Amino acid sequence: MLGDRIKQARIAAGLSQEALAKQAGVSTMAISKYERDAMNPGSEVLLKMAGALHVRTEYFFRTVELDISEPDFRKDKKLTLSEQARVIAQMREAVERWVELEDLTPTHWSKTFLVPNGLKDEIDNFDDIEDVAECIRNAWGLGTQPISDLSDLLERQGIKVFMLSYDAGKRWDGLVAKANGQPVVVVGSDWPGDRQRFTLAHELGHLVLHGRLSGQLGGDEDKEELACHRFAGAFLMPKSAVIEQFGRKRSWIEPAELLHAKLEWGLSMSATIYRARDAGVLTKANAGKMFGFFKKNKWLAKEPGPQLEPESPSGFEQFVYRALAEDKISESKAAELMSLSLVKFRTARRVAGGEPDDNAAADQ
Repeated sequence: MLGDRIKQARIAAGLSQEALAKQAGVSTMAISKYERDAMNPGSEVLLKMAGALHVRTEYFFRTVELDISEPDFRKDKKLTLSEQARVIAQMREAVERWVELEDLTPTHWSKTFLVPNGLKDEIDNFDDIEDVAECIRNAWGLGTQPISDLSDLLERQGIKVFMLSYDAGKRWDGLVAKANGQPVVVVGSDWPGDRQRFTLAHELGHLVLHGRLSGQLGGDEDKEELACHRFAGAFLMPKSAVIEQFGRKRSWIEPAELLHAKLEWGLSMSATIYRARDAGVLTKANAGKMFGFFKKNKWLAKEPGPQLEPESPSGFEQFVYRALAEDKISESKAAELMSLSLVKFRTARRVAGGEPDDNAAADQ
């Protein structure tokens, strides 16, 4: 068990056995034996490894039952298998902390994700996907209004959302998996907010569409990706909102209009052109002209105007503070779960106005 923990932390940190051995002051063979449970490290070596791997020593002894499904990546083809393994290891460590906290708190504190009732068992065209997006919006009380905080919305529906960043950078957007039967979505934190939001909506699409696609949309992963793209656009900006924003028929949409829509709806300018095409506002030919204009101005790589702020999931942090406030966990446990030293955690509490004095606590 200890060996698995060491190996997982090493992969998550992106270190080879040789690199870890050098920082821990032992041989590569020793690290190999630790990971195979053929030998146990001493306390001094364990402390050095914790420092090198940026984990607390408690990490090595955490026992959480966790069954994670094979992740479905949204990624560039250049993302290597070792880089994928690193993302998965980081995801697993983050999910472990959340699941451990769930085990320490009342069951009713945790929400279970449920696909809303009323969806078709078989979805065989893009119009059906528009209907699915509308159905979920209605079930979640969103109507046709913009979604201001998508990560918060998904967390409130029982989906665990994480942001991860490391030097694989922009070779991956995100992934979706299931941990102990419940959905987990991970998004690369290096992207601008509009791309993160599209990825989050895309991964939600996998959760609601998988196993339902048939006909022209069924049969392979590429078709499911296209279906999830369509779902993401429809979920973020419904067809009726597209028509209300731009009118029923247009031959051209000014970039300033697209920027205004981007800032209101949180969808990139390019994705908004697709939505205008999907809603019948732009013909396929006119949308193509607009994309040609964007390509000429190099806006497909970086759009003009202000960028949207990145998403910032806070569900786990709020969960930790609630458990602490209700005496379900100690302050040191809260710090461990948030991967902070006790000093840094106390500083964070003071900045947030926490850590009530004895008199205040007694009055509650």
